[in-house]
Amino acid sequence: MLHARRAVAGVSSFRRNGLAERADIEARSRAMLGQQPARPSDAAQLDAPDRVHARRATIPAVRVLVQRVSAASVTVDGETVGRIDPAPGEQGLVALVGVTHTDTRETAAKIAGKLWTLRILDDARSAADTGAPILVVSQFTLYADTAKGRRPSWSAAAPGPIAEPLVAHFAETLRELGAQVETGIFGAHMQVGLVNDGPVTVLLES
Repeated sequence: MLHARRAVAGVSSFRRNGLAERADIEARSRAMLGQQPARPSDAAQLDAPDRVHARRATIPAVRVLVQRVSAASVTVDGETVGRIDPAPGEQGLVALVGVTHTDTRETAAKIAGKLWTLRILDDARSAADTGAPILVVSQFTLYADTAKGRRPSWSAAAPGPIAEPLVAHFAETLRELGAQVETGIFGAHMQVGLVNDGPVTVLLES
């Protein structure tokens, strides 16, 4: 009987942690989009934890939205914190990086390598071929679920404590491969400015 009670308590704790995790993501998304905090009725509409965890198994790992650019920068509170300025006639890449719950350092490193060798620059070249600079910006909204209603669900996006070190590892892996990497600031309200050259935009999934 005691073991059964402990098992039930463990499941309840797991579910509470899952709900708290999702509440953190929901709060961040609302702040970024300038929305009011969720009302109790909004919270009641969240999916049951078991359905959320079942869906996670089918969600692709690290997502990177890549844009080929002739220039790009990111500012926070009016200060430029990252900028790439390819040489005249050359191109760079902006990588918006989203992380989900099941991601690991291995998946982050794998997709960084994929980006490094992705042939989307002029003459079917890659950043590995040209040394193109790369601006990396965290972007949890890549995991928005718009299947139901008009308000996106962010339950597939990993919370900050999971996502931040993996985005950092993604950027560091690119540096180790030889890339010139600039970054935004994780969790900050950022303004990203860029000139998409082409336009060329590609979604990478590991």
